[in-house]
Amino acid sequence: MAEHSKVSSSVLVGPAGERRRTRRQRRRAAAGVPSADAAVRRAEAKAQARAQRAEARAAGYLPAGGQPGPAALRSYRRLRVPTHQDTSAALAAAYPFLAEGGLGPDGVLVGQDLYSGGSFVYDPWVLYQRGVLTAPNVVLAGIVGAGKSALAKSLYTRSIPFGRRVYVPGDPKGEHTPVAEAVGGEAIVLGHGMAARLNPLDEGHRPAGISDVDWAMQVASRRRDLIGALAETVLTRPLTPTEHTAIDLALRATVAAADVPVLPMVVDRILEPDVAADRDGRLAEDGRSVGHGLRRLVAGDLAGLFDGPSTVRFDPNLPMLSLDLSRVAENATLISVLMTCSSAWMESALLDPAGGRRWVIYDEAWRLMSHPALLRRMDAQWRLARHYGIANLLIFHKLTDLDTVGDKGSAEHALAASLLANAETRIIYRQETDQLGTTGQTLGLTGTEQRLLPGLGTGQGLWKITDRSFVVQHQLHPDEFTIFDTTARMVS
Repeated sequence: MAEHSKVSSSVLVGPAGERRRTRRQRRRAAAGVPSADAAVRRAEAKAQARAQRAEARAAGYLPAGGQPGPAALRSYRRLRVPTHQDTSAALAAAYPFLAEGGLGPDGVLVGQDLYSGGSFVYDPWVLYQRGVLTAPNVVLAGIVGAGKSALAKSLYTRSIPFGRRVYVPGDPKGEHTPVAEAVGGEAIVLGHGMAARLNPLDEGHRPAGISDVDWAMQVASRRRDLIGALAETVLTRPLTPTEHTAIDLALRATVAAADVPVLPMVVDRILEPDVAADRDGRLAEDGRSVGHGLRRLVAGDLAGLFDGPSTVRFDPNLPMLSLDLSRVAENATLISVLMTCSSAWMESALLDPAGGRRWVIYDEAWRLMSHPALLRRMDAQWRLARHYGIANLLIFHKLTDLDTVGDKGSAEHALAASLLANAETRIIYRQETDQLGTTGQTLGLTGTEQRLLPGLGTGQGLWKITDRSFVVQHQLHPDEFTIFDTTARMVS
């Protein structure tokens, strides 16, 4: 029985022990495979490192201190540059990537300087006091829809709280009428069937402190210049010396006979001069063309506008005064005649040195510059802007409009160019690509500035102030946008 048990035990234990040993061997063999792979990888990495060290030792690298010897052109000590501080104006030459510092905080907020990201503020009177400008006049050019009209309105309306006044001698489209009413000013609407009538021969606003003799001479000179300008505009030619004499004698006789001279009286005196004044009997013939040309203002298509005493009074204390000519037919000659008469009507207030600082807005300048007589009156006001405290703003579409004034080398062409020369602030809004050459040559723009103009967005403009340049995004308040909007008829 015991022997049987021993045999059975050897049978059962033997095979089980073999299976356990086999499993252990298999586990050891499986564990040895990753160890062998790791050993191979370590050996390969050591071999690669030995090869890199051998290659580095074989290469001829310079030492960390550089090539030794006098040919190295180096100092044995580390170079240390001292700290330097300076203004942005001086550093702008050495570091041209610095943005323009702006014009200072004093003046009217226009919008944002797109280069520096700061606020852009402008005021011609402040800049003149600081010596930045020597001429306070402004020229604004841009294609239709670029936003130049909104900029002009923002400039003068935001100046009113600073004590500025605004005069618009002629508004051909009536765009400034709602603005004048919104700021507490007055817009005088001229046109057939309208109640307003202006007498361009009114004495006008008399400056304080002027003597009776000097005032009489100023009024007589202004009336004579006005009638001469009207005659040249209607006749489309300069006046002859005999025609000037006919006008002068007729005006003297009219002023002597009437307390309030009006144009019909002057026309009658030109066509039928006094016998005492007509010594050689040829005065009526000399002034015949002028008389019939001026008769158009009395009995022709402008009858009822300037042929009687004024029905409205000029108040120089109003913040804004605009003469709305939008009711007149679209005729360039008629618009020029109206603007000549209207500007003469308010000229006495414009030329008052004690009248304060005033904006004078000339919109649709392409109409005005085509008539030499009106162009000469504008040029005179531009040249005397500093004396009278006036900042003239001339608005047109493109600078090539100046080339259409007169022939090359003519006096008219030179006068148009002088308007641009007497304006040290030039604002250029979006221009077509075919205008870039003329614009760049006229204003002295760089190639980068010329390429910038066609891509300007609405309300974005290149401001050239003497020799400084800014790219400004004009910003409008929602209430301003409602009043300044000129697209209502297109989008409503």
